[in-house]
Amino acid sequence: MAAGGALCGSGEGSAGLWDGNQTWYTNTPRFTWCFESTVIAWIPCAYLWICFPFYYLYLRHKNKGYIRMSHIFKTKMVLGFILVILCFSKVFFILWEISQGIPRAPAFFISPVVVGITMILAMFLTQAERMMGIQSSGILLIYWLLSFVAAVVMFSSKVRHALEGGFLEDHFHHVTTYLYASLVLGELVLFCLVDHPPFFSQAVNNPNQCPEASTSFLSKITYWWFSGLVWKGCQQSLGVDDLWPVRKEDSSEEIVAWAEREWKKCHSRTQQKMESATFKKGQKSETGIEEAEETEVLLQSEHSQSGPLLKAFWSMFGTYFLLSTVCLVICDVFLFSIPKLLSLFLAFIEDQEAPSWHGYFYAFTMFLLACLQTLFEQRYMYMCLVLGLRLKTAVTGLVYRKILVMSNASRKAATVGEIVNLISVDVQKLMDLIIYFNGTWLAPIRIIICFVFLWQLLGPSALTSITVFLFLLPLNFVITKKRSQFQETQMKHKDERAKLTNAILSDIKVIKLYGWEKTFMEKVLGIREQELQALKRSQILFSASLASFHSSTFLIAFVMFAVYTLVDNTHILDAQKAFVSLTLINILNTAHSFLPFSINAAVQAKVSLNRLAAFLNLEELNPESSSRNTSDCVQASITIRNGTFCWSKETSPCLRRIDLTVPQGSLLAVVGQVGAGKSSLLSALLGELEKMDGCVTMKGTTAYVPQQAWIQNASVEDNILFGKEMDETWFSRVIDACALQPDLESFPAGQKSEIGEKGINISGGQKQRVNLARAIYQKASIYLLDDPLSAVDAHVGQYIFECVLGRNGLLKDKTRVLVTHTINILPQVDNIVLLVDGTISEFGSYQELLQRNGAFAEFLHSHITAEEKAGTGFPAIGDTKGTITSRSGPSQEKLFSDNSVKSAIGRETIPVSQDCTTAAATKGRLTKGEKTQHGRVNTSIYAAYLKATGLPLCVYIILLFTCQQAVSFSRGYWLSMWTDDPVHNGTQQHTELRVGVFGALGVVQALGRFASTAAVLLGGVLASHKLFLQLLRNVARSPMVFFEQTPIGNLLNCFSREMDAIDSVIPDKLKSLLGFLFNLLEIYLVIIVATPRAAMAIVPLTVLYAAFQHFYVITSCQLRRIEAASRSPIYSHISETFQGSSVIRAYKDQERFILKSNFLVNGNQRICFPGAVADRWLATNLEFLGNGIVLFAALFAAMGRTHLSPGTAGFSIAYALQMPFTKPCCHF
Repeated sequence: MAAGGALCGSGEGSAGLWDGNQTWYTNTPRFTWCFESTVIAWIPCAYLWICFPFYYLYLRHKNKGYIRMSHIFKTKMVLGFILVILCFSKVFFILWEISQGIPRAPAFFISPVVVGITMILAMFLTQAERMMGIQSSGILLIYWLLSFVAAVVMFSSKVRHALEGGFLEDHFHHVTTYLYASLVLGELVLFCLVDHPPFFSQAVNNPNQCPEASTSFLSKITYWWFSGLVWKGCQQSLGVDDLWPVRKEDSSEEIVAWAEREWKKCHSRTQQKMESATFKKGQKSETGIEEAEETEVLLQSEHSQSGPLLKAFWSMFGTYFLLSTVCLVICDVFLFSIPKLLSLFLAFIEDQEAPSWHGYFYAFTMFLLACLQTLFEQRYMYMCLVLGLRLKTAVTGLVYRKILVMSNASRKAATVGEIVNLISVDVQKLMDLIIYFNGTWLAPIRIIICFVFLWQLLGPSALTSITVFLFLLPLNFVITKKRSQFQETQMKHKDERAKLTNAILSDIKVIKLYGWEKTFMEKVLGIREQELQALKRSQILFSASLASFHSSTFLIAFVMFAVYTLVDNTHILDAQKAFVSLTLINILNTAHSFLPFSINAAVQAKVSLNRLAAFLNLEELNPESSSRNTSDCVQASITIRNGTFCWSKETSPCLRRIDLTVPQGSLLAVVGQVGAGKSSLLSALLGELEKMDGCVTMKGTTAYVPQQAWIQNASVEDNILFGKEMDETWFSRVIDACALQPDLESFPAGQKSEIGEKGINISGGQKQRVNLARAIYQKASIYLLDDPLSAVDAHVGQYIFECVLGRNGLLKDKTRVLVTHTINILPQVDNIVLLVDGTISEFGSYQELLQRNGAFAEFLHSHITAEEKAGTGFPAIGDTKGTITSRSGPSQEKLFSDNSVKSAIGRETIPVSQDCTTAAATKGRLTKGEKTQHGRVNTSIYAAYLKATGLPLCVYIILLFTCQQAVSFSRGYWLSMWTDDPVHNGTQQHTELRVGVFGALGVVQALGRFASTAAVLLGGVLASHKLFLQLLRNVARSPMVFFEQTPIGNLLNCFSREMDAIDSVIPDKLKSLLGFLFNLLEIYLVIIVATPRAAMAIVPLTVLYAAFQHFYVITSCQLRRIEAASRSPIYSHISETFQGSSVIRAYKDQERFILKSNFLVNGNQRICFPGAVADRWLATNLEFLGNGIVLFAALFAAMGRTHLSPGTAGFSIAYALQMPFTKPCCHF
């Protein structure tokens, strides 16, 4: 206070820096003039100077382009300039007064100097923000808000002084204070507005940009910038075009490129190279012989190298995650301030002599702190969700790019179903970890702080809470650990089911042809039964865990209160101790429950991270296996010198000592017995095999036609063009040469007709001819053709050979390597290679090889003899391979006359084309996109789910929740009566009775909570079983046209992501919904019983709640449906790429497919981001409403404190602080 006296002086009638009697212990509070001039005025200054270095560095690194001088900016600068002049005019006036002999304290001229210099700093930052493209400043808005609060305090003081007749004594300071407050208010209003967008920003070029960047700071932190989309969703059906494009910082192009750099950097730092991690599982028969051995790369051993991947993610997202953690820490500061204020408020209720304004001050301060807690908590959640979406983008991009470089050994170790699980289920586990990870270290800190506060309230009795806590903690850890084991078992069965489901859907035509639906359904259901058994046990443990979490609040309170009151009769349990302790125990319980969830999330994320790291560490193709450089011999297009190749490093060589030179423009035929290595030779040329020795050189571009035709789910035209520009003349020549013209004429939309996934709606011959047409259209230098004529009839094959590969064919000047079993075309080729057991047995022209009368002549003789015995007129080994006959019976490839071709090929076209008019109207589109409903979820959907659960079980669940909540109300009301018991001779009467009834009610409530939770979750398992069975039956019994029209990704999505939601998410949300509704009704009842006038506030706030919920549900449901539909194309594209990766690599077309993947992922993120913001919009608004109910409960309690007991007031406010508006039924 000596410093305060030196600063404030002893004159001027000053009371010094602080005077409690003048400020606190009075019905008309006021600050001393010195406190106003120093502490109040300097708080905004200190805030801005502390923020300045950090904020300026941020501005230097976030240059978005400068903003032109707008009227808003000019007005800000003018008002700021006037404020600076005003501050320094005060300084000069004080100096003039001192020169006139008027004594003035140092604070009189020090304060305006500090404020004036800070104003100059604020103007400098305003200019810096304009140059860096900041349209709305949060830092400066808070500064001007604090300055306005300080100005209002000084303004009110001067007004009061003027009313007491002091205006004429000191008119200069009065006028400058009024003017200062008005100018600061103007600055505050201006900083609430938004400036123009920066020059050359995307907002100028595209008006549909995300409005977050161009909205005010207040709108950003309350998410009101999202209200426009919510309103639009209520007015009309939302489509993808109504949503904003994905932000640049969230786009796949930015995120995945960054992720690739970081992953390669971190991976290269690891000392040891990871082999393909395998987990071999064998089953032994009764005789001890190993019957089966399965390689599962995605279930890892404990030596998994997920460290580099974790480091890569941390280097990308670590800073952003730490910023979100700061928000959570600040949120916790406000969280622990509220119980302290509640304690002061209940002390005020009990002290009838305290000034009335104390109660209003506590009420509004509680409301302010609760709102600040809401803002920081929701900002934390928002940042975590944005971070999760970016992580999902990075993982999807890394997985997709890995698919394009996987070696043959790696492809055996991972299936499409497992890869889909990686980017759906496992990514979700990592996204959950982002939210829950801070609980692993922050929850223990919360628990320690709660114990400290409880000690302050109840003394040594608080130690008993530690005993209870230490008893519950191991119990929860055991439950969590056991549950994680069941979840791992469930995940294992889920992977098996996904793998089998993918295999069934991929080969559904064969399964239906043989009538194997029932057999495969039984296999799937067998795995599903094991999966649900693990889920059922996990849900029972989850119910026990939740019951113990919620009951821990009661158990800790019961033990502490019992020990506190029974050990010493003089210990009085008043309202302040009881309800503040309950509030702290609720925080303790939240931390207590959050800790196992966090650990469980970390364990699950570790498993998922291991699976992901194992996949990314799989063996990749060696880019040096095949060189595309110009060879030494300019006449040779293909050269192999002493080449030895194998499919994987663990297997023996499949090709040995290969020496081969193919001259430019020649036609080389590769023949040999089945398994001789013909296809392997082409794979070696493409670099698909592991090169053990030798070198491979290819000159020019390559086109490849695999033996198993790879067809995209696209139009015929797109399949043939394969990313090239359309050349009508060349396209027509290619179509004619591949005998596709009759097919196109019979298709409903010609070349625009869509082909189903894997070519499911066209024949094997059509597939192969489309593949061949794709290769020809590329105009490559080298053509590698793996038995392309095997799937067509003999006369069609002869026609194609003459028009494409023959001496006058389209490829006559190209280098062609043809693997074939059709021996009648061998005289027409330039050279022949005979492979025997992976080695070149003979090489030369047809005549040369016949003259040698060696292995080739023997091979030729054996095939001719076999064909003569078979009675075939045209020697075409494997001619019927892959050929699909029409439903009418005859072969689909007849004589090549126009009429016969059109009639035959017309029967192999798209089945849906039976209604040609309808198909033509849809322009040849076969596959149907997922249909999305609009508005709220239809009541029939809820009815179907409840029907699957069972009506008796639903009624039982409602009764359980009702009874449980009634017991909860009784327990709280009993505690309030206990705290209001009168004190006689320093003791309370009937303490034992109070303790016993309180404990009995708590035990009954715990049992009711376990029973109700278990009933909901097990009912969800029952419903999941019935719905899955119904889904499987419907899909299995669907006609082939359904599979032709439905992409496999849609079905995989239903069987994986959607079933996962039905298994776990919906029961959990239903449990939360019922708990929320019954808890809300209980709190309303408590508040209205305590303060009936609070109903006047509760009714409009509840109406607002219903309005927010109504707007949210309509928009959010549409966003979720669109998002679910946008996931399926990603899965389909991954499946398609996995099947055709060798073709994509052969054409060197990886970049185009990566761009398509980026486009699909961006499309999904474009919908996910508004969905995440919608949740934050609702949560923020509803928490504000909940805080409003706390405010009104406290205000009405303060107003009626003369007839309201402290126990009843504590009962009301403590329950209002538990308002479940923060846990709304967002998903229903």
